[in-house]
Amino acid sequence: MKLRWGWTCLLLLCLAMVTWSQEEELDDEEEVQMEDEEMDSEADDSSEVKADANVSFQVTYKTPVPTGEVFFSETFDDGSLSSKAKINGTVLFSGKWEIEALKENKVPGDLGMVLKSRAKHHAISSLLNKPYIFKDRPLVVQYEVNFQDGIDCGGAYIKLLSDSPDLDLEQFHDRTPYSIMFGPDKCGEDYKLHFIFRHKNPLNRDFEEKHAKRADTDLRKVYSDKKTHLYTLVLNPDNSYEIFIDQSSVSKGSLLTDVIPPVNPPKEIDDPKDSKPDDWDERAKIPDPEAVKPDDWDEDAPAVVPDPDAVKPDGWLDDEAEFVPDPTANKPDDWDEEMDGEWEAPQVPNPACKTAPGCGEWKPPTINNPLYKGKWKAPLIDNPNYQGVWSPRKILNPDYFEDLEPFKMTSFRAVGLELWSMTSDIYFDNFIITADKEVADRWAADSWGLKKLVASANEPGVFSQLTLAAEERPWLWVIYILTVGLPIGLGVLFCWPKKSDDDYIYKKIDPSKTEDVEEEEEEEEVEEEEQEKGNGTFSFLYSCISCIFIPPTYLLTSNQPSS
Repeated sequence: MKLRWGWTCLLLLCLAMVTWSQEEELDDEEEVQMEDEEMDSEADDSSEVKADANVSFQVTYKTPVPTGEVFFSETFDDGSLSSKAKINGTVLFSGKWEIEALKENKVPGDLGMVLKSRAKHHAISSLLNKPYIFKDRPLVVQYEVNFQDGIDCGGAYIKLLSDSPDLDLEQFHDRTPYSIMFGPDKCGEDYKLHFIFRHKNPLNRDFEEKHAKRADTDLRKVYSDKKTHLYTLVLNPDNSYEIFIDQSSVSKGSLLTDVIPPVNPPKEIDDPKDSKPDDWDERAKIPDPEAVKPDDWDEDAPAVVPDPDAVKPDGWLDDEAEFVPDPTANKPDDWDEEMDGEWEAPQVPNPACKTAPGCGEWKPPTINNPLYKGKWKAPLIDNPNYQGVWSPRKILNPDYFEDLEPFKMTSFRAVGLELWSMTSDIYFDNFIITADKEVADRWAADSWGLKKLVASANEPGVFSQLTLAAEERPWLWVIYILTVGLPIGLGVLFCWPKKSDDDYIYKKIDPSKTEDVEEEEEEEEVEEEEQEKGNGTFSFLYSCISCIFIPPTYLLTSNQPSS
């Protein structure tokens, strides 16, 4: 009966673990269903999606419609490139574009623009609804990218094309003036997220590219997980900027202080006409002129010398060469001694040396020369004539200017992608340019949010992810076994039943003792055995923990004298 009680404890422990796991899965299912019910309010096209955990739900997609003031928006859901899109189809820009659904984690009814060609130049552009003028309103640029086949070398950035009478979208190319370039780029192991703007010098009217500092995140996963990611740039009239990936901030700063090269040049520069005087001494230390080389300093002593204690091994064959001509070699029939010289057989190891410690002239091995000191040099002392490190004098920078409003850059009236890529099938979708971050967020909730939901539902379950991780890192199996085995082992130790009464060896009945005395002695024996068993259990647990976390006691006491 007590044995059954022990196994019941173990069974209850396992049942509790399974129940907890099922409750976690049910909670995930309820969250997915609640999110889905919110999206079913505006049903247009719907399709059933099944996740690995056998969770099925309806995904309803409707082409997002921007709210508020929007300068540009494009979803590609009509199934063709917009009539306002212009493609550069010259020989140089021969890359192809197509409108397609995602390869994985599709949202029914949602389409995007896909870069189809490999190792080719691509150029496509489109006019805005109206030009954007940098005055007193923020600029928000947002779009989606999915590297469906990963990315070896290439970009997925966009350009905001500067407003100019000469702007011809059908001839859009790499030298077309732009105001801002923004988006991901990668080649080799260099992962970038560009934010570049062209600043006009107020003095000479020339343009110079200014690069924002690198994003404060590791971009490797974003470029390789084959998921759709949302890229957002927010630029404010106070010259601050912030960059988001999947609505999480990855970089922010100021156009005045966090770009390279700086917007404003330094007030002072080194005088290009200034030069260091001939008698300028910038040596902090010099050789001691009063130092004299010691008499016993031998600069000619060799660094190594033959080992005087070395002895030639017994059996060394002094008269045998280490290599001898190959006796089996024959002169080639086409060997011409007039052209090729006298023929000689190739050298092979001397067979006589195989069993000997060595052949030829014996030389003792060399050792470091204890008398070697090398070239003598006088010790260094402080230079009494030291004048410091010379630097040219400063003068006012003739090209200095101060622009405190770099936000007010050249207005733009078109957006374009001009890309070269070694990887095809790069997916673009849901472009929006607005002056309100909330407008872009609502747009993302109606578009990218559904892609994120479907991708999350299609991800493998927890156990599948743990198995995949262990396949890449086999040492994780040890952690898994310890994580599962330790609770079970503790449950067995604490719940294992004591021995039944039938297993005890009873003593012979003493006629001189009464039944009450015998019962008291039996109870005392049972209590002692239970106490010993409990002490044994805790001793076992203590020993296990000590083996893992505490160094063996004998290592700490082995050097102490015994009492």
